[in-house]
Amino acid sequence: MSMKDWEKKVLAQPGAAERVAEIEDELSLAAGLTALREEAGLSQRDLARRLGVTQPRVAAIEKSRNITIQVLEQYVGALGGELEVTVRKENRRFALVAPRARTKSARSARPSSRSAAARS
Repeated sequence: MSMKDWEKKVLAQPGAAERVAEIEDELSLAAGLTALREEAGLSQRDLARRLGVTQPRVAAIEKSRNITIQVLEQYVGALGGELEVTVRKENRRFALVAPRARTKSARSARPSSRSAAARS
């Protein structure tokens, strides 16, 4: 059996297309987070120091399929960015998570990055 035939057989199984889509989503998030970090010129260890967590925790965040918005905000914030989450429906857009104004008082009122990132 050729590789192409085997691939067709596997993808013909019930639920295979959905599982492939899930795997693609996982890889897309992991690749996106890793690309952001690398674009900033940081290693996982460097980013871990910024977040106040361990390097294995950063690796877990980058591999995670089920990551919280709070952890994403902290990760992106440590890279100097702001997280936005927008839903597109038909021709309309809905902001679910908009960038937060980062005032001095807002920064001091937030829980420590270590405890929040470590919990998620």
